[in-house]
Amino acid sequence: MQYMLMFFENEAEIASVRDSADRTGPYWDAWNAYVNALYQSGIVLKGDPLMPPDTATTVRIEGGKRLVQDGPVAATKEQLGGYVTIEVADLDTALSWAARCPAAAHGAVEVRPLRHLPTER
Repeated sequence: MQYMLMFFENEAEIASVRDSADRTGPYWDAWNAYVNALYQSGIVLKGDPLMPPDTATTVRIEGGKRLVQDGPVAATKEQLGGYVTIEVADLDTALSWAARCPAAAHGAVEVRPLRHLPTER
């Protein structure tokens, strides 16, 4: 099964660490160890960190007109900071990987199975 793990962190708490040129210390050590373990396990299909929420743009259609809003869909304290798509045997395995993620200790990791579109149209 394929799952997406979405990493949510408290933007106010991580902004200074994330934006620092110094990528050392406990925060980065934990993330580097986690990402290395994911890739060494061979389960990663795709993954990327995201730019900060203030770089997001949200698009909606209302009354047939395109509305563009600066910022993420929801202004919450925990913001989506990145994701990884993995292929594992089952949900329990995906949940185990989610629990190992540094974001789970101070934010949240959302786990969702992927739905595949038919290849023929």
